[in-house]
Amino acid sequence: MADQRPGQVPVVERRPIVGVMGSGAESHEELAAPLGRAIAENGWHLLTGGGRGTMTAASRAFAETDDREGLCLGVVPSQQDGDGLPNGYPNPWVEVTIRTHLPLSGAAGIGPFSRNHINVLSADAVVALPGSAGTWSEIELALRYGRPLAVFDHPPGDSDQSARAAAAGALVVTDLEELLDWLRRTL
Repeated sequence: MADQRPGQVPVVERRPIVGVMGSGAESHEELAAPLGRAIAENGWHLLTGGGRGTMTAASRAFAETDDREGLCLGVVPSQQDGDGLPNGYPNPWVEVTIRTHLPLSGAAGIGPFSRNHINVLSADAVVALPGSAGTWSEIELALRYGRPLAVFDHPPGDSDQSARAAAAGALVVTDLEELLDWLRRTL
């Protein structure tokens, strides 16, 4: 919290939120871990879907970064029957769990009962790592809602997801420094 004088409302510093979306099955550690650390080192908050795969890899690297100031946020789904959290949610490095009543993901991730809308709309910038249908739905939602979006992929960055995202107007990068430069300009 910033300075507060008697009788005045405290001024709170707002930190940008970087949403990292990607595979819930594969960690893509070589992309997710350096990105998670860089987000922490820049004083931003990290937002993920709170699950496994890239979400865990980015969250762990973020949380293990010394002297960070941001928080690790996880927007988690409900069970299909609405009773409790699915297995593996939230991952152990999520510090703020945002529970939803929204069970859908994967190919249904663009539907109205998916938490992907919250993930994308809550982020000041969205970074998509390699993934499948659920990640693609988050890319589609970021484009639909006009959220700043970059796809961070393995070199040469010509995966099917990256090619489709580039064709739809998204920035595709394969270099972490290029991605960080974009984030600094965007945030």
